[in-house]
Amino acid sequence: MFSVQSKFLLTGRINRNIGRRLVLPAMDKFVIRGGNPLLGTVRISGAKNAALPAMAAALLTDEAVILENIPQVRDIETTRKLLLAMGAEVELGYGRAQHRTTICCRQLSAPEASYELVKTMRASTLVLGPLLARCGRARVSLPVGCAIGARPIDLHIQCLEKLGAKISQEHGYVEASAKRLKGAEIVFDKITVTGTEDLLMASTLAEGETVLENCAREPEVADLASLLNKMGARVEGAGSSTIRILGVDKLRGAKHRIIPDRIEAATFIIAGALTDGDLNVSGCEPSHLAALFEKLHAVGVKIKTLSDSVRVEGSRELKAADMITEEYPGFPTDLQAQYMALATQAEGTSVITENIFENRFMHALELVRMGGNIRIEGRRAVVRGKTTMSGAAVLASDLRASASLVLAALVAEGETIIDRVYHIDRGYENIEEKLRGVGAQIRRLGEILPKRH
Repeated sequence: MFSVQSKFLLTGRINRNIGRRLVLPAMDKFVIRGGNPLLGTVRISGAKNAALPAMAAALLTDEAVILENIPQVRDIETTRKLLLAMGAEVELGYGRAQHRTTICCRQLSAPEASYELVKTMRASTLVLGPLLARCGRARVSLPVGCAIGARPIDLHIQCLEKLGAKISQEHGYVEASAKRLKGAEIVFDKITVTGTEDLLMASTLAEGETVLENCAREPEVADLASLLNKMGARVEGAGSSTIRILGVDKLRGAKHRIIPDRIEAATFIIAGALTDGDLNVSGCEPSHLAALFEKLHAVGVKIKTLSDSVRVEGSRELKAADMITEEYPGFPTDLQAQYMALATQAEGTSVITENIFENRFMHALELVRMGGNIRIEGRRAVVRGKTTMSGAAVLASDLRASASLVLAALVAEGETIIDRVYHIDRGYENIEEKLRGVGAQIRRLGEILPKRH
């Protein structure tokens, strides 16, 4: 247990002083000059989508939870502020340990996730289950965030009610209460990652056994279960469609390293392929990227995998290939936008079908502004390539749309200005620095680009 007097502790007045270290640049535009192949090595950060539920899991115990390989992105900082507002103690690592966070929820004085704190983040519902299980009550703002379609909380509510919770919705908040949750058999009507994670956490302190069916199988779910088991939970089957949880009376503290970010890794792999580069993507988990590799092989990209890295060699003769987004282990919806950027540079017609979200083609119009030949037909995007991309002023609409515009700008002729890149700061750590390190010409407005040789 760390001391409340620790100079690194982020509570109250101390937070306002030390927290400035994590404030990201206020500038929200990227300026990119295309034409450079990406060459060299780029290292992947920890997975934001694994770190967020891990931070929420710290609410389940009054002992310290130490999380390593935490990415420094906006959604993580928002969650830190959320935990602090609830009364948690949050200690940040510095120097070599700058990607480590220690969370101690010894006393939770305010089990609430307010709208003001979570309005920029979709993952606010992840604290609902843990707060309810630990405190017997919770008040959580309905989720908001990127405009990529509905992520209804109905499944969370219905399933928590099956565990014995009493839940109401009013004034934009979900209010829940339960003396103690009780185990039950639950079948998700629809595969949901955050729903699986929320119910998984809630069930660890429920009385008796809970069986969750039709669960999300993403690596982030399995990573959360690994942390929970280190904390003393009894979870079996995470990573499969059926998860069994035998509730315990109390969880303890633990130390856990977050898995690498498979979406960040895949984004850089696509960037290497798109720019005809020779890029080594290190610190990743290749086994999490099988669906991407299968599609890139079809497109004509050379991939070589080692235990914790991927080497990608681009080609000037990319071939069109259709793609359908699916739940893991299928092709991720979080890579659909990046794949669309790649498809604009492939010879032939690619049909991209979005099966997960109903409103996730907003980046297509911006890619058209840059020269892409794209037609939207409901849940399908028909992309005809290869087209010459040219620099333009474009607008980012969500996290992954931002990434697709960056990729397109890397191969565009001239200069591209991407506005509202605070979206990309939600999920990519220092993306402009990483890209510059492998040869890209990219800066935030206010920086000075080195002269191109």
